[in-house]
Amino acid sequence: KQRIERSRAVVDKLVSGGDEAASAYGINTGFGFLADVRISARQIVELQYNLVRSHAAGVGPRLPIPTVRGMLLLRACTLSLGHSGVRLSVAQRLCELLNRRIHPCVPSKGSVGASGDLAPLAHLTLGLIGEGDVEVGLPGNVSAKTAAQAHDEAGLTPIVLAAKEGLALINGTQCMTSIGLLALADALDLCALADVIGAMSLEALLGTPRAFDPRIHAARPQPGQSISAQNLRALLHGSPIVESHKDCGKVQDPYSLRCMPQVHGATRDGLGYAKQVLLQESRSATDNPLIFVEPGDALDYDIVSGGNFHGQPVALALDFAGIATAELANISERRIEQLVNPHLSSGLPAFLVRESGLNSGYMIAQVTAAALVSENKILAHPASVDSIPSSVGREDHVSMGVHAADKLQRIVENVRTVLAIELCCAAQGISLRTPLLPATALSAVYRVVRSRVPEYTHDRPLYQEIEAVRTLCENGSLLAAARQHIELL
Repeated sequence: KQRIERSRAVVDKLVSGGDEAASAYGINTGFGFLADVRISARQIVELQYNLVRSHAAGVGPRLPIPTVRGMLLLRACTLSLGHSGVRLSVAQRLCELLNRRIHPCVPSKGSVGASGDLAPLAHLTLGLIGEGDVEVGLPGNVSAKTAAQAHDEAGLTPIVLAAKEGLALINGTQCMTSIGLLALADALDLCALADVIGAMSLEALLGTPRAFDPRIHAARPQPGQSISAQNLRALLHGSPIVESHKDCGKVQDPYSLRCMPQVHGATRDGLGYAKQVLLQESRSATDNPLIFVEPGDALDYDIVSGGNFHGQPVALALDFAGIATAELANISERRIEQLVNPHLSSGLPAFLVRESGLNSGYMIAQVTAAALVSENKILAHPASVDSIPSSVGREDHVSMGVHAADKLQRIVENVRTVLAIELCCAAQGISLRTPLLPATALSAVYRVVRSRVPEYTHDRPLYQEIEAVRTLCENGSLLAAARQHIELL
């Protein structure tokens, strides 16, 4: 609060100088290409409203409520650093909207990632000033209202913008960062799921866990690789299926089984890097200009124009995260191929169904997985290598950070579905190995799957069971089942 109030005092002091005050970007000047246009003191408040309204030019489907909540939180975080020059009430109102579950409607398209996420944040700001539309409640219980109506029903008065506050609210990377952090959280869960599901596929395929020997991974001490290998050892410990064929003479498995630690682990490390970048961004001042006040001396300050709104650090990290996450589906689809291919599956029937020929089994489920993997290859093309000038060339290099975030989110959804298809196939492979049983933790996962999807005996529409298992992958129940028996990292 003290930081916010100190920086606001600088803005108030500048504004009190009227038309004789020194020019300060965005406080008494225009924006972007119009930065050299001086604004009179009597028009400073109108300037802020004009900025917000004119920049609310987004299009496309609305961002989901969790993303908008993330934007509100992240914007409050950046204002709390005390470099933005807003009043305390503005930062508090962002928190108030979160607490009252009032979510401005924010179109998903319109940002190029510098000067930050202007259009999305302008739509977010409309909600603070009682304009535009909002959604009240949380997913599953949402009502659509105008922002003015929602404020009235909540007993709130819309914020009346003062000098610099419109600019301080729309200049930054909070849209790309919110989408990115939520997608990264899901992607990190997929790393653990990939270990669980891959281990079940290995059992169904009568694979060997020798490649997960800790000495191998100590000889190449990549952090994610070691974690994945540790998970796989724990998941397969004491497996009756593995015991049943340990003397079969098999030396090594195909890469999609043998190299799970190396591939899954590399994804973990890539996502860990992206997480570090985005968490750092969440506690950064990303608007412009920034106000620096010496503690204890309100007269010793500086107002500096810079480029912290540029989304390049986030965009690069999210592009990398998308590539890393896509690899989980790449290797998963190869395990699916092994499971359905009678030439590779160590004795399982073609397409994992008895009476194959009469029944097609999981034949087209593998095709669906292949389609999603191919789509991910398109989505993995980096957004951050693109740039398009805007604002009459003043904003001549941009990050496309929201595009990178959106692509990551779509890749995550595809990977989750591919892993769900693999799990359907792996569970069917386990069923076909009875009376042999999988390891304890994997037996628990298998039972959760079978609680929603019966063993495949005759052809049936597969879309329902894929969606049911996909839901199990998303809601945490599979990881929870495994963690009841082992420490899964």
